[in-house]
Amino acid sequence: MTKSIFSGKYERFRLLLVEARKAATLSQADLASRLSRPQSFVSKYERGERRLDLVEFLDVARVLGVDPGEFIKRLDESPGRRRSRK
Repeated sequence: MTKSIFSGKYERFRLLLVEARKAATLSQADLASRLSRPQSFVSKYERGERRLDLVEFLDVARVLGVDPGEFIKRLDESPGRRRSRK
């Protein structure tokens, strides 16, 4: 079994986190400061050198103003295919 950090879905997770940070107009240093973490923390998870656990993801989502449930739904969608909203 492939480790999830190397999977396509984890790659998408990382890219969505970067996209959310940029949409919030925060630099890695800004985000790290708001998380009370070093800038390298953000850099490492964005590059895939470090994994985020669920609690860390929730902290990042809160600071970015992202709804965790919506983020996960978006992650679960195939790229290029959106679920219809009812």
